[in-house]
Amino acid sequence: MSVSPVKVLVVDDQPLIVEELCEFLESSGYRCVPCQSTAQALTHFADDPAIGLVVCDLHMPERDGIELVRALKACAGQLRAFEAIMLTGRADKQDVIKALREGFADYYQKPVELEELLEGLQRQELVLQERQKSLNHLGHLNEKLQHLAASIDDLYQDLDKARNQAAVTTATEDGGGALEVIPALFEKLSPRQLAVARLVGKGQTNYQIGCELGITENTVKLYVSQVLRLTHMHNRTQLALALSPSNSALRQRVTAH
Repeated sequence: MSVSPVKVLVVDDQPLIVEELCEFLESSGYRCVPCQSTAQALTHFADDPAIGLVVCDLHMPERDGIELVRALKACAGQLRAFEAIMLTGRADKQDVIKALREGFADYYQKPVELEELLEGLQRQELVLQERQKSLNHLGHLNEKLQHLAASIDDLYQDLDKARNQAAVTTATEDGGGALEVIPALFEKLSPRQLAVARLVGKGQTNYQIGCELGITENTVKLYVSQVLRLTHMHNRTQLALALSPSNSALRQRVTAH
């Protein structure tokens, strides 16, 4: 007789019932984890991922079987599956409906016909295997999505680095056809901040810069303030001198600080 890889959590506040069920199920090829309280059941379930089938009494002192299964579901999370079968001494219709809605796969009235319970467990084991396959597939998809997200994040970081580098090394032709390279002091700036800084260097007013870039004058003031703070300059005159193509010597002294 082969032994199932799935363990059965057997929960009942009556020790004799737990003992009888475990003895029968173990003789039928299942490994059982006996519990006489819901607290004990939760501890065993959390500690043993091999537990995939649960047989529990509905009416117990601490919390009923429905509350137990609700707690087990919270413990299991999204990537662990289990199937639960309810045992009840009182087959109240509303209790049964509530239990099935909560997630019980089946129920049996006490005294339990053991062979019927075994057949029910075997059916639920097959259901569990299919659910585990789906969850494993979902786990692989989730892992691929995480790798993809990390790759996209890396691409965005590389793109930002490339944009900043391009902004720092952007050459603009001056009147004599020479190339002006943006000083390394400005490599901290974003492309928009650098665009504002370069227009300040050309002597444009905030209003003129706003018109050219399609932003408000107040937004230009905000960008100028950010540029001054990031470049450690005191005013826009220093900024203009640092970027002015006709003041290279002075620019070197300004940017050297």
